[in-house]
Order: sequence, then structure tokens, then C-alpha cells
Amino acid sequence: MGERVLVVGLAVTGAAVAREMLAEGKAVVAVDDRADDSVRGRAADLGIELVEAPSPGELARLAQDADLVVVSPGVPARHPVFALGDRVALVSEVELAGRMARAPMVAVTGTNGKTTVTTLVAAMLDASGVRALAAGNIGLPLVEAARRDVDVLVAEVSSFQLQLTSTFRPRVAVWLNLAEDHLDWHPTMQHYVEAKARVWANQAGEDLAVANADDPVVWRAAARAPARVAGFSIEAGAAPPWPGRGDGPRAVFHVAGGELRTPEGDTIAAVAELARVLPHDLANALAASAAALGAGATLEGCRRALISFTGLPHRVEPVGEAGGVRYYDDSKATTPSAVLAALAGFESVVLIAGGRNKGLDLGALRSGAGPVRAVVAIGEAAAEVEAAFAGLVPVSRAGSMDQAVEMARAAARPGDAVLLSPGCASFDWYRSYAERGEDFARAVGAPGVRGREGRR
Repeated sequence: MGERVLVVGLAVTGAAVAREMLAEGKAVVAVDDRADDSVRGRAADLGIELVEAPSPGELARLAQDADLVVVSPGVPARHPVFALGDRVALVSEVELAGRMARAPMVAVTGTNGKTTVTTLVAAMLDASGVRALAAGNIGLPLVEAARRDVDVLVAEVSSFQLQLTSTFRPRVAVWLNLAEDHLDWHPTMQHYVEAKARVWANQAGEDLAVANADDPVVWRAAARAPARVAGFSIEAGAAPPWPGRGDGPRAVFHVAGGELRTPEGDTIAAVAELARVLPHDLANALAASAAALGAGATLEGCRRALISFTGLPHRVEPVGEAGGVRYYDDSKATTPSAVLAALAGFESVVLIAGGRNKGLDLGALRSGAGPVRAVVAIGEAAAEVEAAFAGLVPVSRAGSMDQAVEMARAAARPGDAVLLSPGCASFDWYRSYAERGEDFARAVGAPGVRGREGRR
């Protein structure tokens, strides 16, 4: 690895990269187009030069003077660093961590469910006596985790990070699903698909690719994976036909007889033992089991982790009940596909949706209207949400989260669920999806939940 490193973007991940490169004796320079006092403070603490908002020419000079350019995950696709092409060595934190890692790695990608599955895999390994550490987009920067003394690293990885990989080779690599997302970053859906598929690109031999057999795009890509493949499906125990590459797996991780089972039919856990049993919960449980077992977990370790797992915050999280109506915070659902997955688990729903659209077709929500009694549209995309459900169910618009909850409460009937599942980013009214979810819970009146003041 070279002696000079340019770090593009000095937020949490960029600072972690700089710190690790300094520890290796590299000379580090950082650039940041939106440097504020916190960014300047990081640079000062690290003792590195910070170049604020360089011109394209100045950036090119800095990059060409460096032996390695590490691009942080928050850097937008329009950034001029991506126009430098083959003239410089661009890598992501994931690529860098893969080169540094002391332990074998499980990598998890997909449009939805990454954090949940990453959390579950690490818990399953820990419950099996395997020292595991979850890192990447889940919180701890992967380059920092790469030096830890553990048996297995479990990494949540995004399409942005995978796009800038060339040698990244996880021992186990999971692709959960694919739906339209991040088209404000990827120029086309095919570009997005190809970036996701890079999670398998450098695997070989006894490495394991875990693939969603219910997702045609993912399963088709799995046929080209260079490693062993394990499928998972909530629809059938037999593997679907596998185009383009001989015989694929004959069986997959599946649900049968009220149990989660391995391809060989061994029981992982009874569905009745699980705290969450929506369709996507079962798919996540199967994917995590396949990955964890491939990385050294035991069936009992998988079962113990599954039956103790109650879900993560802001992912179809129950936050209150009143008058026979239950309220769920699914603020993490920032794509139409995530909303559709949540709706599939309910019989009758009043949906609160909207926010800042990420360049996606919200008309896709129309296909999930079956269980929807009424819709409350919020945020910048309220008109798009209203158009998606026009002529199917009543739609009203709210100008604040308090008003949205009141409208939803008025529309709901005993036995209904009121579901905040926005299908959009939060940045019109809030600073994060977590802040949006907390404000929803506050408006619902859930005990012990602290709301925050936001732009409402």
C-alpha cells in the first residue's frame, strides 16, 4: 500500500480511515466539501491537513499526488472525485478494511434488512461461542473493526462501498434482496445491480454466497457467483431453476411445518418461538441462519439468538396501543419496497407515508393497497403519495406529525394498525429517520419515549 493517502470526506468513517492510515505510518491529507467545526476539529485532533471544498483541478492534483484515494460512503455520486477515472486508485472503506482484516468476514448487502441480518448473524455466532463483531454501516467503522481480536467480522456493506472494491473477498457474502433505491447515486438500476453483485465477485473455493431464492434478480446473479451458493426462501423448500450455470442448490433454507429449516431439513427454530413473524422477519431469520452456520455457528446458537431477538428500533416497532388500535414505527422504511414488505404483514392498516423522495417511483405503493384502510400523506412527497393511492382508499394530507397521528387515529378502527412507513427519506422535516420515528412515538403518546423538536 502507498505512503500517501487522500481521504475524501472526513465524517466518522473518513476519520477512522485517516486514523488507521496514520497508525501505519502513512501521510494523510483529507478533503471535505462541507467542512464545519466538527470536521475541522477531527482534522486538528488527527494532526492532518484539511483542504476545504477544493476545486476540481486542485482535487485532481491532490489525488494524483496520493498513492491511494479513500472515498467515504457519504460522498455523493456527482462529486468530481469520481470523474478522475483510471488516473487514480479510488477505493472504499470496505475495500481497505478487507485488505487489513485479521479475521474472516461475513458481508451483508441488500436493499432492505441489512442491519437486522448483520445484527442477527453476530448474535448467532456469539451464542455459538464464536467471537463476532458487527461493523460497517451498522455503526463501528469497518477499518477500525478490522484490527480487533475477534474470530469473525460481520459487516453491513452498501452498494456505494461495493462499487469501489477490487479485491474484497468475504468468507460468507449475503445478498438479501433488490428493489429500486439509491437512483440519486447510481445512474441506472443495472449499475445498482452490478454494484450489489460485487459482494460475491472475488469469492472462490469454499467461500459461501447466500442468496434470496425468492428474488429473481438476486437468484439470477447467484448463478454467476464463483463460490458455493446457499439459498433461502419463505415460499418453498426446493430451489428455483437456475439459469445459465448447470445445477444449482437442490434445496434452500426454508419454512416448513411451522419451523425454520436448513436445506437438509434440520430445525433451526419454531416460528412460534420468534417474537416477530412478518414475512420479511422470516426471510431475515433464514438468511442470517444460512450465513451464521456458514461462518461457524451452531443450530442451537442460531435458535437462541432468534428467540431472544425482538427487532431493531424504527423497523415495524410497536410504540403504543389505544382503543384496540396498535401503532408501529417503521421510520427506517425509506423506499417503496420497504413499505410493501411491512404492509404484507398486516390485515388492516392506516398508513402514514411521505417525506423526501429519493428519486424513486412512489406509484409502486399502489400494489400494496390491499390491507390499507386509509392513508395520511406527509412531507415534500405528500402529493406523490396521494397520487399513488388515488381512487383506491381515502387519502388526507397532514402538515405535522401531530396532525398525521390525529388523522390516522380518526381513520382507524379497532383491530387496525397505524403504521408510519414513509417510503421516503426524512430530511424534509427531520435530521434522521430515527428522529422522525421518535417524534411519531411521542405523538402517539407511547410511555417512556422522548420526542424531539424538528421542523414540522
